[in-house]
Amino acid sequence: MYSKKSGRAPKGSVGIESFRGRLRIRLPRHLYDGKQKYLSTDLADTDVNRRVVDAKAKLIESDIALERFDYTLAKYGKPKPPQLTVLEPIKPQSMTVMEIWERYTAHKWPGLKVKTQEKYDNLTRLYRKLGDVTIDEPLIVKQKLEQVTTIYRTKDGLMYLAAACRWGKKHKLVSANHFEGMAQELPQYRYQVDPKPNAFTEEERDQVIAAFQNDNRKGMNYRLYAPFVEFLFCVGCRPSEAIGLQWQHISEDFGTINFEGSLVQVGNRRVRSKGSKNNKTRRIAVSPRVQCLLESIAPKDPNPAQLVFPSRDGDSISYRNFSRRGWAKITTPIKPDTTPYSCRDTFITTQLIKGVPSAVIAKWCDTSTQMIDKNYADKLKLSQLRPKD
Repeated sequence: MYSKKSGRAPKGSVGIESFRGRLRIRLPRHLYDGKQKYLSTDLADTDVNRRVVDAKAKLIESDIALERFDYTLAKYGKPKPPQLTVLEPIKPQSMTVMEIWERYTAHKWPGLKVKTQEKYDNLTRLYRKLGDVTIDEPLIVKQKLEQVTTIYRTKDGLMYLAAACRWGKKHKLVSANHFEGMAQELPQYRYQVDPKPNAFTEEERDQVIAAFQNDNRKGMNYRLYAPFVEFLFCVGCRPSEAIGLQWQHISEDFGTINFEGSLVQVGNRRVRSKGSKNNKTRRIAVSPRVQCLLESIAPKDPNPAQLVFPSRDGDSISYRNFSRRGWAKITTPIKPDTTPYSCRDTFITTQLIKGVPSAVIAKWCDTSTQMIDKNYADKLKLSQLRPKD
């Protein structure tokens, strides 16, 4: 074993000495025909440097034992003290808008509902119009969006890019999210400026139902859709849920309904989607009025997969066509600027007026109490509720 101390050492040993405050390695005499040789290190005699020189001495002693000692000493050049090297941080490579969006979409796609997939496809077509602009140029992205689309689609595009970059930052794909908060700087959506639900009064509701029942216009009238309209008004479900409802979802006594999905329009197709908009299923009891309605339209021996509210040709109802050609013509004289979705607004508002707790209505309609309390205490409700004397 080599010696770490100066002075007499075992024959053939490698030693470490301090000479004039500097460390050196003493080599065995027999290597150089009895002459004493030293390997200078120029390192100060400190604990840290001794550990460095100690490692070099071990290497020399090992090479001597294995008969591979380098007599030129080139292999054992002066050891350098340990140093800290400052490394530049590795910067993630800048990505184009399409690159981050495609990676984000691929990650999210399996869990998206078909209607949301359609929205993502529309955004993909929008982002392709931007060319090779990178996410490090958020103002240029905003300007290009404003050039190719409306202010509200620009707001949408910036909001979804912020979500994509937020995901990319989490997974170390991008270093920063330059789009965070940009959408909020643009004008509010129309529903944010005027969020009041467009509900009918109970009298207006009954007028609309009667108008469908008595629609005797020549050519294509919409009398067939009166049960569908009454159901929307009296249950409060989303139109797509009623359109997709099958007889297997109705109990034998017509008193309960299982909402397990919906039929949504994607392009020119109607696609069945499992679960609600909030990925939930729900079982609700219905009022005696709805119970009688369902019983009156039920086939004698319905096929479980048969639609409860089919279109005139026996297929599913096209929400788009029904809204434009039937609903608008019949309801506008009673209350303009409404859609079939106003039936849901009417149900929620009517139940609130009648004193049903918002938590119960939320369960019936697959929404939240916060949403009901915030958005459905509209002018209609406030005008019908009076302070108590």
